[in-house]
Amino acid sequence: MNKFIPLFILTFFTLACTTRENIKEKPKLGQNNILTDIQNQIENIRISNDYLLQPGDLLEVKVYMEENMDRTLRISANGTITFPLVGNIKVGGMSVAAAEGKLSDELKRYIKNPQISMLIKEYGNKTVYLLGQVQKPSAIEIPPEKPLTVLEAITSVGGFTDIAAPSKVKVLRMENGRQKAIDVDIAQITKYGQKSLDITLMPGDVVFVPQSMF
Repeated sequence: MNKFIPLFILTFFTLACTTRENIKEKPKLGQNNILTDIQNQIENIRISNDYLLQPGDLLEVKVYMEENMDRTLRISANGTITFPLVGNIKVGGMSVAAAEGKLSDELKRYIKNPQISMLIKEYGNKTVYLLGQVQKPSAIEIPPEKPLTVLEAITSVGGFTDIAAPSKVKVLRMENGRQKAIDVDIAQITKYGQKSLDITLMPGDVVFVPQSMF
């Protein structure tokens, strides 16, 4: 996750000259304001208890006063991590706070009053990010059984806020080492049924919904 924020900086500073698809209009919001908004929302996601841990997430786990037990661990495909003394422990599908509590309970058999802290250093490669003017800015997982479109992703986090600009949604994507910004007009999809405009999201995509200027 530490490498994620600089990617946005590069994306927005090269937005004007980057190859685009379906782009008809540049965002009217100030570039610095957009960048600040994205950085703040990413940080909020990182510390939120609403995010559920997923396979592929990279965790930094620390045990207070037990530095020899500190580990950086990636959650396996079956949702587990392997930790000293307790072995495999399932944390997939749990909030960070719940996973900290579970690991603490397991370690109580070996350590008196263990104090656990977990930090998500990287999100798993099936994660997409919903930021900007959506009801619940979040990192969500692409379901394994079917593709996830932009409209479906926005709907899954409660839809737009009252001040959103549905016609100016952007998908930020890394493709072949290059930053790409793809415009998606959700208003055309929902009002006029133009489903062909609703693109399939890829792992690591960021869906950004700007504020309406009207």
